[in-house]
Amino acid sequence: MSATISASAGRTHDAAPTLDAARAMRVKWVGLDVDGVLTDGGIYLGDVAGERMEFKRYDIQDGLGILMMRMAGIKVAIVTGRVSDSVRLRAAELSVDDLVQDPKARKLPALKRIAGERGIGLDEMAFLGDDLPDVGVLREVGLPVAVGNATEDARRAASHGIRLSRRGGHGAVREFAEVLLRARGQWEEVTERYVAVCSADVEPAVGLP
Repeated sequence: MSATISASAGRTHDAAPTLDAARAMRVKWVGLDVDGVLTDGGIYLGDVAGERMEFKRYDIQDGLGILMMRMAGIKVAIVTGRVSDSVRLRAAELSVDDLVQDPKARKLPALKRIAGERGIGLDEMAFLGDDLPDVGVLREVGLPVAVGNATEDARRAASHGIRLSRRGGHGAVREFAEVLLRARGQWEEVTERYVAVCSADVEPAVGLP
């Protein structure tokens, strides 16, 4: 039986990614590409009152995955080679720790700058990518991650990391969050804490995705 199912289901193969606890515990910062990782890669361009507008579709479960990682004490960043208000608004909504929008896609220099500012090493960083602009970063970080729809070049660059089964924009970030936090032994604790917050008759202390 083939392991590949329809793209609409968001999964490219059935093999569940695995991560050992020691490697998972080294991760202090997780970087996310946007197009092809946080989204399915589609871009909607339009004109509103004479101004160019760019729209993207995001997965709500990815947003919860990002929140779970931040609740576990892991810094989360968005690093993209395009500039759009859509990304700025989504980053603000999720309260990500770092946002980089560089139209020249200079992602590795951005990661090195962030690492220096935060006092961490590239070996303590994870990055989720899908295509050529991510290859340089995937080769350098401690935990490179290729999403299910990643190109051959990106998969090869992340060969010393893990490959997700979910496609970008269809739960890939959520899948990674679960893999990482389960390997660290934190998934049950942060999810129960989140459920408790949402079940209390008080104003939530954490933002929703």
